[in-house]
Amino acid sequence: MSALRQLPAVGRLVASIPDCPHGLAVAEARTLIDEVRAGQSSPPEDWGAAVRARVEARLEAVLRPVLNLTGVVLHTNLGRAPLGERARAQVAAVSGGWCNLEIDLESGERGERLAGVAKRMCRLTGAEAALAVNNNAAAVLLLLTALARGGDVLVSRGELVEIGGSFRVPDVIAAGGARLVEVGTTNRTRAGDFSAALTANTGAILRVHPSNFRVTGFTESPDPADLLAIGRAAGVPVLEDLGSGALTDGLGEPTVREALRYADVVCFSGDKLLGGPQAGILVGRADLVAKARRHPMYRALRLDRLAVAALEGTLADYEAGVEPPALAMLRAAGPALRQRAERIAATLGEHGWKARVVASEGQAGGGALPGVALPGWAIGLATADVDGLARRLRTGRPAVLARVVEGELRLDLRTLPNCDEPALLSALSAARPAGPG
Repeated sequence: MSALRQLPAVGRLVASIPDCPHGLAVAEARTLIDEVRAGQSSPPEDWGAAVRARVEARLEAVLRPVLNLTGVVLHTNLGRAPLGERARAQVAAVSGGWCNLEIDLESGERGERLAGVAKRMCRLTGAEAALAVNNNAAAVLLLLTALARGGDVLVSRGELVEIGGSFRVPDVIAAGGARLVEVGTTNRTRAGDFSAALTANTGAILRVHPSNFRVTGFTESPDPADLLAIGRAAGVPVLEDLGSGALTDGLGEPTVREALRYADVVCFSGDKLLGGPQAGILVGRADLVAKARRHPMYRALRLDRLAVAALEGTLADYEAGVEPPALAMLRAAGPALRQRAERIAATLGEHGWKARVVASEGQAGGGALPGVALPGWAIGLATADVDGLARRLRTGRPAVLARVVEGELRLDLRTLPNCDEPALLSALSAARPAGPG
């Protein structure tokens, strides 16, 4: 009872920490006092410091930077593609105040929020028109709703895929108000199968690129040129969900420009092989893109100013001949990665770590380049409590995510920018277990 009599008054306690936001300080002070009164917490030595710590913890952002040492470049759980310097600068420039999101500064009249993005995308892909929404699933849904609602959509059985998060092509077609018509078989579909399936009610032919899987063996798929010719002859738009959306060659995927040779509209992600922010991009025939732009659903799916800025900055880099960071990581060569690993491992050894250089296999991630291994090099750290070290790194400042393989912590350097090496060394120093190893 004597201990309870010594509980501080809320007003006096809050007055002792004037640097804390008043409302939060009152709420956390009352909660702490109630917990002590109920025996759920012990009385702190410094009540003011305890309340301040609780307020700071409450205000701390859940979303915070992470050092990615997993070797997975487009790591969905970590936000996929990191933005390039120009894209980050564009976001910073328009985030602190107002911007000309939908006003033409020359005329003073209402403008189009995607004017810069659309012009750059058309120049980069050769498309007549372009549109962007908040992700590729939304792009597919908008396209089908605007162009094929109430009609049939022809899709090869081998392309009825499910992507992460239970995104299933049949479900999206149904959500768009169209009816799925399966064509061909799982492993073999021919152009003639599409011709035979055409009716007066056909609203679109949809091709779905297998971005997250591969079918091998006894397979056949129609020549895309033949499929486009079938659609053109029937007056039916040929659409392609390209998925990853590479703008440059050499990544093992067809580029958007190539895909447009055989489709009326192509849609793809902004944060995969394009290397930009999350977005769903539609490019192709001007009349079809305009129809999607005019549909009421577009307003619910459109990009905000920060995403527009990041996307335009990314595309400007492409026009300047600068690839975004994710593509540089995907293309990183083994010898250079090994040199980095040996240098950092030597530094860690000087600080008492048991570090060795080991071969590793990175991944593109994000449903891109399935089955394509990215040979590289990693640093293996041996310690008595590897799971404990991984947890301390994961919860540190900055957070570091790595993989535990065969009893040691593996730091894959493919996904660590050179500028983040000091931060990694600092995080390892803070998380280092007491004692040897």
